[in-house]
Amino acid sequence: MLRRLYNWTLSLAQSPYALWALAAVAFMESSFFPIPPDIIMIPMIIAAPRRAFLIAGVATVASVLGGLFGYYIGAVLFEVVGQPIFDFYGKSDAVAAFSENFNAYGAWAVLVAGVTPFPFKVITIMSGVTSLSLPVFIISAIIARALRFFIVAALLWKFGAPIRDFIEKQLGLMFILFCVLLVGGFALVGLT
Repeated sequence: MLRRLYNWTLSLAQSPYALWALAAVAFMESSFFPIPPDIIMIPMIIAAPRRAFLIAGVATVASVLGGLFGYYIGAVLFEVVGQPIFDFYGKSDAVAAFSENFNAYGAWAVLVAGVTPFPFKVITIMSGVTSLSLPVFIISAIIARALRFFIVAALLWKFGAPIRDFIEKQLGLMFILFCVLLVGGFALVGLT
């Protein structure tokens, strides 16, 4: 079933309504949908590189708005909607563990989840569950999602289709490494 959903999502990139489809998928992915918007975004940018940054902008705005919906799910609809999403991702046990310390590092959690392959919807919902400061959430989500989508757009705009395999297979790992180095750097500065 997930493969059919993936293929359907990919087919949206060739639709005359691809930009709208991208916005819808980016919105849904930030709150409940399992397929990332990159699946639509990458072929769209390869097909029309001059629109790369418009496409990244649409993905960013829609993703942040979807993140706000995820926040709402966590704050108001957790038992009905949020818990089944956490069950699907195997993160049900994380709720209690995260809740105690989440807000102390909530901005970092949103930033890291927003650029890495970690399911962003888990963090958007957790932000609502723990009542993370809404301005902190919004600013962190804008920075994270813009960073992720605009880096993908810039790479595809500059290098075209040959960079696609790198983006699909290695960019998530590069983002994780970047986050580890960033957090490690701050920890090191804090220790001195």
